[in-house]
Amino acid sequence: MLRLGVMVSGGGTNLQAIIDSIESGYLVNCSIVTVVSSRKDAYALVRAEKHGIPSVCIRRKDYDTLEEYDEALVSHLKKYKVDLVVMAGFLSIVGERFINEFPSRIINIHPSLIPSFCGKGYYGIIPHKAALEYGVKVTGATVHFVTLEADSGPIILQKAVYVKEDDTPETLQKRVMEEAEWKILPEAIKLFSQGRLAVEGRKVRILKEESDIC
Repeated sequence: MLRLGVMVSGGGTNLQAIIDSIESGYLVNCSIVTVVSSRKDAYALVRAEKHGIPSVCIRRKDYDTLEEYDEALVSHLKKYKVDLVVMAGFLSIVGERFINEFPSRIINIHPSLIPSFCGKGYYGIIPHKAALEYGVKVTGATVHFVTLEADSGPIILQKAVYVKEDDTPETLQKRVMEEAEWKILPEAIKLFSQGRLAVEGRKVRILKEESDIC
């Protein structure tokens, strides 16, 4: 059983996508053992409660240093014996202590096609505003492994979404979630659970299923 620790900061729509994928049978032998929020008012905590998932709020401002915050997060996730950390809209910064504790075992969903509209300051609706201001015709979402540099880890999956002429940041954000984020995040978890992700330097190679190998 792959034990998932899902980290959130807001509404938790990507958390819900994971929950739905488990309950539908798409994700086999996967279980969300804890949800960690950086905000007390995150609706994601309500979603967790509705599904009987243990949840907690661990706020950066409650700790004097980033190292102490890292330690609190690590201690909680280790308590639940988490195998894979899933950042599903987690907006708090983590440090070296946290990253090193889970090497190639932290994944993040980002609302753009990395390396476009990513890095420090690009979160929430901001990448969608930037995409519209730049005038791109295609945007999307990316799932990647987390490293110390924001949005720079090896890319696991990407899915494109076409921009419409009458899009606003809000309509584009909604469509990117529906058409890309909610699909590729569960898919990346599934690939990880099947042992099919091989990190080779900055790249991720997706291994074939045994049934595909002659």
